[in-house]
Amino acid sequence: MSDGDAVAGSGVRVRVDGNRRDVGALKAWLEREEPLRRLVLEGGLKIEERSRDSAGREHMGVDVELVIRILEGAVTTGTLLGWTKRSVDSWKENRRQVERGTTFPDPLVEPLDPDQD
Repeated sequence: MSDGDAVAGSGVRVRVDGNRRDVGALKAWLEREEPLRRLVLEGGLKIEERSRDSAGREHMGVDVELVIRILEGAVTTGTLLGWTKRSVDSWKENRRQVERGTTFPDPLVEPLDPDQD
């Protein structure tokens, strides 16, 4: 099985160094973005907030990350990664247009590490 194959339990992590409002806003955005929205409604994906284990004492933001987990073989990790990156970029652009002059978090989007998750 290759890295891009759909495997239940695999998925994507989105790390946001911001505040709870940023994390909540991004989660709400992702839940409305197609095709993620459709897959969540069909039961193929789950988007959840969870505590970050890797945040050290020097970490200044919230210790929460978003995890988009594949529940069924509806999509490959590679495809999900691409969709998530585009959705996060759209969210950032929307924030820049709506809240000019504000500093915005730059979320890190990466595949879940199957050895840790």
